[in-house]
Amino acid sequence: MDNFLAARSQMGMSLAFHIIFAVIGMAMPLLMVVSEGCYLWTKKPIYLELSKRWAAGTAILFAVGAVSGTVLSFELGLLWPKFMQYAGGIIGMPFSLEGFAFFTEAIFLGIYLFGWNRVSPVLHWMAGIVVAVSGVLSAVFVVLANSWMNAPVGFDVVNGQPVNVNPIAAMFNPASLHETIHMVLAAYVATAFLVAGIHAFFLLRDRQSVFHRASCSIALVVACISIPLQMLSGDFAAREVAKLEPPKLAAMEAHYQTSTGVPLVIGGIPDDATKKVNYALEIPYGLSMLVGYNPETKVVGLGDFPRDQWPNVQLVHWSFDIMVGTGFAMLAVAGWVGWLWWRTRRLPDNKWLLRALVCCAPLGFIAVETGWFVTELGRQPWIIYGFMRTRDAVTPMPGLVVPFATFTTVYLLLGVIVIFLLRRQFIATRPGIKREPVLQH
Repeated sequence: MDNFLAARSQMGMSLAFHIIFAVIGMAMPLLMVVSEGCYLWTKKPIYLELSKRWAAGTAILFAVGAVSGTVLSFELGLLWPKFMQYAGGIIGMPFSLEGFAFFTEAIFLGIYLFGWNRVSPVLHWMAGIVVAVSGVLSAVFVVLANSWMNAPVGFDVVNGQPVNVNPIAAMFNPASLHETIHMVLAAYVATAFLVAGIHAFFLLRDRQSVFHRASCSIALVVACISIPLQMLSGDFAAREVAKLEPPKLAAMEAHYQTSTGVPLVIGGIPDDATKKVNYALEIPYGLSMLVGYNPETKVVGLGDFPRDQWPNVQLVHWSFDIMVGTGFAMLAVAGWVGWLWWRTRRLPDNKWLLRALVCCAPLGFIAVETGWFVTELGRQPWIIYGFMRTRDAVTPMPGLVVPFATFTTVYLLLGVIVIFLLRRQFIATRPGIKREPVLQH
């Protein structure tokens, strides 16, 4: 493994691990706050117990996310020093604001965890709201920095160096809106379906469980609201990518030749040599309709760009198809939930629907991971689109295979520890097992 491949592998592995905790850190506080709000409104103890349970799980995941996020911040400087030298002054503002949001989240999470019976119920609930908002803002600021890499603005280049930097313009770049909306909704979708799937599993074993029914109900409300909005944001994002990064869209759709009336290609095996996609399902005029709402819309193909500026078409196309496919699967299940609720006006407990929810539990995170593959791999060979190639930004330090293997082992151990702690937390407080009574406000 050469230096360049080792650096990319280590960064990719670190991001793939961290994004799971970043996503949960954005969405779990919302579920926690909704549950406590239900308790304040109804005074039903089951919602208070649920809030405490989710708060404990959030604290565990927040701690691991903080560790993996800190590692990433060091890796940016160690593995990609030329990138940080070039871009540090341009995108330093969102990273600084992310640190502020992170510390705000940590402080108010501490108040939330240890403030039971120490502050008024409403103030305690409001502390949870601050946790939920600051968690989203923390992720948004990171996404703003990443969106700049896809649509770099806010500076001039003189003698190969950035000058006249405008950090506000850089932060609110042309890609910032669709990327932040898509990421926030993805977090809500992935976490809500995961939580709903976990509690649906236990509802299949005990249909009379009030606890699991309440938990599944709250998660499904968030999931069923978020997933249609996410599909709409995905449509908006794809059209923005067509304008800002045409090679990325072309790779996403395995589209090689610029033309009008372009079909939508689903699946298949892209062949760069023949510029064809074998064994694919094609929807006539589909891509042109999606890009411009007109069957005769022209769509730029990869053939308009030098061969050395093409992303890995196979990986980007397959990742995009997996992301969209899992999204439509979750949308279908959400529609099923909504239809049954409309008929019965209660949480559906159809065993086949509960089984479908269990199957959907990992789909949101598969979509998140493959979506980031599309975002990052689709920008290649650029680390700053149009300005700096990824290979030119890598560290000259040799021997990166050793830290790659070390960090991979550390992440695996952290994953095992998280699963163990969450399982112990769940068993220790599971309804039906002897435990301390829930404290009231």
